Amino acid sequence: MLRDFAKAAKPDKQEIKQRMDVELARLATNQMRVKESRVPVIVIFDGWGAAGKGSVLSKVIRDMDPRFFQVATMGGIPTKEQRRMPFHWRHFVQIPEEGQFKFFDMSWMDEVARGVFTGYLDQRAYDKRIDSINMIERQLVDNGYLVMKFFFQISKKEQRKRLDALLANENTRWRVNKQDLDENESYERYLEIYDRYLRDTNRSAAPWYIIDSKDRNWATLQVLEFLNTSIDIAIHNKGFSSPPRQNVFPLKKMPLLADIDLDKSITQEEYKKELKALRTRLRSLHNVVYRKKIPVIIAYEGWDAAGKGGNIKRVAAALDPRGYEVHPIASPEPHEKARHYLWRFWWRLPKSGHIAIFDRTWYGRVMVERIEGFCTENDWQRAYNEINEFENELIDSGAVIIKFWIQIDKQTQLDRFTERQNTPSKQWKITDEDWRNREKWDQYEAAVNEMLQKTSTTAAPWHVLESNDKRYARIRALQIIVDELERACGITEI
Repeated sequence: MLRDFAKAAKPDKQEIKQRMDVELARLATNQMRVKESRVPVIVIFDGWGAAGKGSVLSKVIRDMDPRFFQVATMGGIPTKEQRRMPFHWRHFVQIPEEGQFKFFDMSWMDEVARGVFTGYLDQRAYDKRIDSINMIERQLVDNGYLVMKFFFQISKKEQRKRLDALLANENTRWRVNKQDLDENESYERYLEIYDRYLRDTNRSAAPWYIIDSKDRNWATLQVLEFLNTSIDIAIHNKGFSSPPRQNVFPLKKMPLLADIDLDKSITQEEYKKELKALRTRLRSLHNVVYRKKIPVIIAYEGWDAAGKGGNIKRVAAALDPRGYEVHPIASPEPHEKARHYLWRFWWRLPKSGHIAIFDRTWYGRVMVERIEGFCTENDWQRAYNEINEFENELIDSGAVIIKFWIQIDKQTQLDRFTERQNTPSKQWKITDEDWRNREKWDQYEAAVNEMLQKTSTTAAPWHVLESNDKRYARIRALQIIVDELERACGITEI
C-alpha cells in the first residue's frame, strides 16, 4: 500500500486554508451529531516518527468540545504491568463511550512493527497477532464503533530533515527516541514492515487511509475530509446490526440440561474430608500459579439459588487473599452500558499469577440480555463467536479459564426460594426479580442449552455442576479447579 501509494493532487495554500476552515466547522457540528446519535468514534494516528501526527491532531481537535473527546498516547514500549496482560488489554480498556471520540496517538501497529523489526515476532507469531488485531477491530465495528485508521507517510529524506530539526532544539530534543532514529536508518526495512502490516489489516469495516504528510496543513485537511465523510455515513447507518459470524473454534459436545442426573450427593462426613484435602491442595497450587505467573479466571453461571455464592466462598477460603479477587457482576452501570459489552470484563482481568473469580459473567449477553430484550437478536447471536474469540485471546496470553454452570431442577429452586422468603436472615437473598425470572424458566433453559452448545470450546469447556446437593457441587468444583491448575502448572505433586 505504501509502495504504490498515489498521492492526491495537492491544492494551493489558499484553497487548503479555506477548505480546512470548512471541515473544522463541519467536524465541530459532527461532534454534536455523534453525541446525539450515540456513535462511539475511534480515530487512530499511526505512521513514521516525526511525520506530524501530533501537530495534525492538535489542528483536528481545535474546534471540538473537549468534554466529549479524549486523547490516548499508546506508542512506546508497554509497561511491565501492560506486558503482563493480554496484548489488546491496554488498548481495549481505552475505548470511548457511545457519543464520544477517542484519539489514539499510535496503536497496536507500533508494537507489532517493533516486534517484527527486532525479531521478537516470528512469522507464526506475527500472523497470530494480525488475526487478533483484525478480530478486535471487526468486533468494535460490529458493535457500532466507527474505527478510523490514518497512516502518516513521509519520505526518508523528509523524516531525516525533521528529526535533525527536533534534535537541534533543546526544547524538542526529547521528542526523538531510539525507534525514530532506527526507523530512518533502516527506512527501507521499516517501509516493508509497515506496507505489509497495512495490507494485512486493511479491511472494509476498518480501512486504512494513507495521508501525504509532507505539508502539515494538507495532511490535516485530508484527515478532516475523510473523518467527516465517514461520520456522516456512520450516523446514517446507525442502528444497523451486523449479522452473526460462523464459529471457527472446535467445540466440546454438551448434554442438554434436562438430561443431567441431579441425584448425585455426598455425605457430611465425606464432604468434610474432601473439603479439607482439596483446600490444602488448592492452597499449595495457588503458590505455584503465582510463581509461574499464570493468570486464572474462574467463571460462575447458574440458576438463581443454585449455590454460586456458597461455592465461591469454599473456593476462595483456600486461596491467599492477596492473590485473588471476586467480581460480583450485576447489571452494567451507565458508563459500562455505553461501551462494548466486553469492556467491563477486560477491565477486571487478573494480573499474571492472580486469580479472578466472576460471579456471573460476559455470558449475560446470551442469557438475560437475550431474554429481556436488552440487545437485538443479531447482537446476541453474534456474541457466541465474539465470546469464543475473547476467551481464546485470554488463553493465548497464557490464562487458564474454568467455566461452571451450576444446575438445579425447578422444584429445588422453588424450595430454596421459599426457605429464603420464610427465613428473616436470608430474605435479602430473594427479590421480586428472582420470582419473575423463575416464570421464564423454559426460556432461560433454552438459552442456556444454546449457550453451552456454542461456547463450550475444547480450550475453554463448560463444567456443569450438579447442585441439588450443594455440598456435592462444592467438592466437584474444587476437584475441577485443582485438576485444571495442576494441568496448567505441568505437575502432579507439589
